[in-house]
Amino acid sequence: MVDLTKNFFELFQLPVEFQVDQALLSERYRELQKSVHPDRFAGEDERQQRLAVQYAAYVNEGFETLKLPLNRSLYLLDLAGRPVDLENNTLMDTVFLMEQMELREVVSEIREHQDPESELDRLMAQVDQSVTDYQNEFASLWQKGDEASLEQAAAVVQKMQFMVKLSTELEQLEAEFLDD
Repeated sequence: MVDLTKNFFELFQLPVEFQVDQALLSERYRELQKSVHPDRFAGEDERQQRLAVQYAAYVNEGFETLKLPLNRSLYLLDLAGRPVDLENNTLMDTVFLMEQMELREVVSEIREHQDPESELDRLMAQVDQSVTDYQNEFASLWQKGDEASLEQAAAVVQKMQFMVKLSTELEQLEAEFLDD
């Protein structure tokens, strides 16, 4: 069975690093799901069935946490004793705040652009590059591991979250363009 006291890296037998071998993660996920899937316990007593559901949920949560870079970076900071409260911590540097405002302005005006689809493509590429840059910056800071680097990593995660949300909004806008 699954040891619920293990962190997700231990559960999936992966090193505690930002870079995760996605193929290996998926392989271990399938192995764990085979062993804890609730259907395997259909003939067991009610307690065993409830435990199987709990184990499967833990495995799913671990997989989703380690699969996505933003979730993984938040989890790493949490493991390091530096949890980031993305909802209530809005402390940002002024340069990034200006960048946010400029990006929001471009998004709000994109429908009025002379070539909105090309502008959307350009903006999506820019945001995707920013996400990649923040992931690389986080990985570098995480690898250093000292207190100052982890503090900077927390700020990078906030920036990454903004870009990931903006990327999702742009994908929705793209879908709207395709529907028109």
